[in-house]
Amino acid sequence: MVHFWHVLCTHKGKVLKKGEGGIPAATAEAEALFNSSCCRTPRRLRSAMMLPGRLLLAGLLRSASTASSAPRMPKNMRCWDRFTWSSCYFHSTIDNTSSKAGLTAKEQLDPLALIKHEVSEVTDRLRSMVVAEVPELTSAAGYFFRAGAEGKRTCPTVLLLMASAISMEMADGLENRPRARHMRVAEITEMIHIASLIHDDVLDDADTRRGMDSLNFTVGKKLAVLAGDFLLFRAFTAAVSLDNTEVLSLLATAVNNLVTGELMQMSITPAQRCSMDYYLQKTYYKTAALISNSCKAIAVLAGQTTEVQALAYQYGRHLGIAYQLIDDILDFTGTSASLGKASLSDIHQGIVTAPILFAIEEFPELHEIVEKGFDDPSNVEMALKYLSKSQGIERTRLLAAEHAKLAADAIDGLPEIEDQVILDSRQALKDLTQKFMRRTK
Repeated sequence: MVHFWHVLCTHKGKVLKKGEGGIPAATAEAEALFNSSCCRTPRRLRSAMMLPGRLLLAGLLRSASTASSAPRMPKNMRCWDRFTWSSCYFHSTIDNTSSKAGLTAKEQLDPLALIKHEVSEVTDRLRSMVVAEVPELTSAAGYFFRAGAEGKRTCPTVLLLMASAISMEMADGLENRPRARHMRVAEITEMIHIASLIHDDVLDDADTRRGMDSLNFTVGKKLAVLAGDFLLFRAFTAAVSLDNTEVLSLLATAVNNLVTGELMQMSITPAQRCSMDYYLQKTYYKTAALISNSCKAIAVLAGQTTEVQALAYQYGRHLGIAYQLIDDILDFTGTSASLGKASLSDIHQGIVTAPILFAIEEFPELHEIVEKGFDDPSNVEMALKYLSKSQGIERTRLLAAEHAKLAADAIDGLPEIEDQVILDSRQALKDLTQKFMRRTK
């Protein structure tokens, strides 16, 4: 049973940034304000168990309150026109500060820029860690670590930013042992992530990944499966070297959840196919479990309190779910060129995601079509027709925004501190939630 923690933070203190690029350049008045008020507001944290259904309710309530103040959508709009209209309204009301012209460089932090050198180090070491005795296995295991094929490297970015956000050990490279251990977690997590993608492509018989041929399409299913297995072996060999049983347990739990999520998708019943609770739990297992448990592992290695460990876990959990919800939207609205894989791939594989589930709530007659599955192309066509008439895309985006906010709230709940590098890392983690919301591929 997975425990879902909801952390509420009532702290409303505001950090005044001094100058740009970390250089103290505040006026005397600003300096006085900074010293007297920065990060001293009391904070109260409250944790409670929350099941996916309760979070869904919170998302729907938030959707209702937002919709009451939003301008009405024009009638008689086509599916993609409706999505464009909704997207324009959504982006005009969220994260407004990032679009203002007068922002300083510090306020426009590129999350990757803060740790790009370390991410590059992680990437280079990953290439050396997947060398095997058999050249064919080395080539297959390193397929997604080649230059130009590494992808967005989201896992290392999130984990290294989290390490910087909660740890005072800020020295770079392997000379600093705590930082080196955090970098090792980033490497382990990326290997597990790539192994899961390889195995998923084999199960789905996918022929593309990241805009290029999938590994199974290139080398065959048998070698692709072995390459994924080899990556898991390398990942847990590195995990054992950390000599921390709690971290090892967290990573093992993440892999177990990945397998469980895939089995939930494969063995789904007609009733479960129409259940939002079932979908959200499966989404946690398949997409959010790895990054959430790895974020907690970072906090464990940093020697942080159980409260901070829970906040790190919460950030990864909600970030991962928000990411998948946007992925569900893009599967309907993106193109094969932008996604690097076929659009509408989920529904053609019989996988029901949040936009269709929300559409069912508006059009109950869609329920029967979804229960029948999508082996019949006419059922796919009917489902897309109902989706185009529904608020499914818009409501999925609002639910993703709710999870993105919960991820940012977890960062706001971390202990107060005045170190600017740590504050920048925390802001970058919050900015990352909005970057994921705006992504188009």
